[in-house]
Amino acid sequence: MPLTPDLVNELNLLVKFPMHSDMEGIKVHHEAGADMISAAQRLYDKGLVTQPDGGYLTHSGHQALEHAKTALRILAGTVSV
Repeated sequence: MPLTPDLVNELNLLVKFPMHSDMEGIKVHHEAGADMISAAQRLYDKGLVTQPDGGYLTHSGHQALEHAKTALRILAGTVSV
């Protein structure tokens, strides 16, 4: 499956969430670019975050974030396979 611009925006937003705490989240403000506002809504629609403008990661969101960060580390060459 090729990465579409929408998926890239979702991944870029997802990796901004902190992994170390369930008590920290992010908020995509209305001044943000339309691409990030839309990405936040899509992550919410997919059940990965708790609010349409970000909020906190859900359990599925935590899993997606872990996998995304692992893939990025592998692609960046910082983890050997």
